[in-house]
This record gives sequence, structure tokens and C-alpha cells, in this order.
Amino acid sequence: MFKLKVADAKLLRDMATAISILVDEATFQITPESLKLRAMDPSRVAMIDFEWPKTVFEEYVCTEPTKMCINIGELLKLLKRASKDDVVELALDEKPGRLQVKITGKYTRNFTMPTLEASEEEVPTPKITFNVKAKTTTEGLRQAIEDAELVSDHVRIEADAEKLVFQAMGDLMGATIEIKKGSDALLDLEVKEPSKATFSLSYLSEIIKASSTTSDIATLEFSTDMPIKLDFQQAKEGKLTFYLAPRIETA
Repeated sequence: MFKLKVADAKLLRDMATAISILVDEATFQITPESLKLRAMDPSRVAMIDFEWPKTVFEEYVCTEPTKMCINIGELLKLLKRASKDDVVELALDEKPGRLQVKITGKYTRNFTMPTLEASEEEVPTPKITFNVKAKTTTEGLRQAIEDAELVSDHVRIEADAEKLVFQAMGDLMGATIEIKKGSDALLDLEVKEPSKATFSLSYLSEIIKASSTTSDIATLEFSTDMPIKLDFQQAKEGKLTFYLAPRIETA
């Protein structure tokens, strides 16, 4: 048996939106302690590592570990019908293959949607040594990425002991965005050695835009020409982390 209740529909909707950036069909690991998802996008360029412990939910019941695969886009259609203060309940139907979605506010709506065949793929956590760790406001990070998008489809992220730099260069225009240590947008910066790596803005922008609604703080970790780790701080010990492979530049 599995059932959960969320008192804030927006919280669930925002998280589902963040997940939908990378995956259409999401296979959740459900345990008595938490709801988890670790998956790669179809091109295997990016990965999401998500976990909400049972303390996030108003009610959480799981009698035995199980997997649940759903089309996250179809779930979002239903969640977008809910107002912020509506209560959302999800439950696996006693009849196999169905997820019950109940939205309660000024009136009650009951939906059912099919579950899909769960993926058996085990996605390991990348083992990477990071030389830079920068803690920023998600708003400051989002603005820097939006500035870079004005001139290019990729951005080089650099860091030294004093600053975090976003460098974008297009055919006609270029942009350099510096966030210095001690500024309101850069909350902390640890640099073992100066590093730089280039990433696709199509991925980076969507990840940051969607995740900024779930968190005010983001932590970036990267090394030269290695994947970047983006961790969006969650309440009640929740986890929302993305890994994005670098774009390898050719001379």
C-alpha cells in the first residue's frame, strides 16, 4: 500500500516541473522512509537525484518498498488544475496499474492515471572530485544564466578564489558576468584550484529556471572540463540535485 498527502499543491507541482525537465517517464523508488528518483535524460547528458523524506508530507504511508513509474507530464496536467492551498493526495490503486490523484480545495476532484512499466536501470551517483564549491542565491544564478542566453547557446563557468564568472560568446556578441565573493548573490566560495568548464545553456537554463521555484539557495560544484553538480537546498532534508556533462570545446 502506498499513499501520500501534500498540504501545498504548489510544492508538489514545482517539484514535478523540475523533474519533467529531464524525464518524461519517472520511476520512483518508494520506501517506508522516503520517495526517491534517480534518472538520466534520454541523451544521457544530465542526471537528476531527488528525494523527499516522509517528513515533507502531511501524510505518508508505505507498507513495503515498491517502484512506481508515471508519465510526469500527465501528472503535471492534473497538478496545474490545483490552487496553491489545495491538498493533493496520491495513492496506488488496489487495482494494479492505476494511480489515484485526489485534489481537495473548494471542491474535490478525483482522477486516475495509468502507471507504466518501471525501469530496472540502476543509475549510480557520479564519483567526481570537485575543485570549486560555490553557494549562490537561485535568483542571482538564474539572472546570470539569462544574461548569458542573450548572446550564446553555451556558457563557460569559471572560478578563482575571489569570484565566479559566466562567459558567453556568440557569433556577434559576447557577455561576461562576474559574481564576486562577498556579494549578495554569492554566499560562499571554496576553490581548491581555479577551474573552468563549458555547458549547454539549453539544459542549464531549464534546470535552474524550474528548480528556482523550489529553493532560494543553489550550490554549484565543478572542476575543469568535468560535469557540474547543481544542488538546490530543500526544506525538511529533501534533496534535489542535478549533474550536467560538460560541452567539450574544440579548437
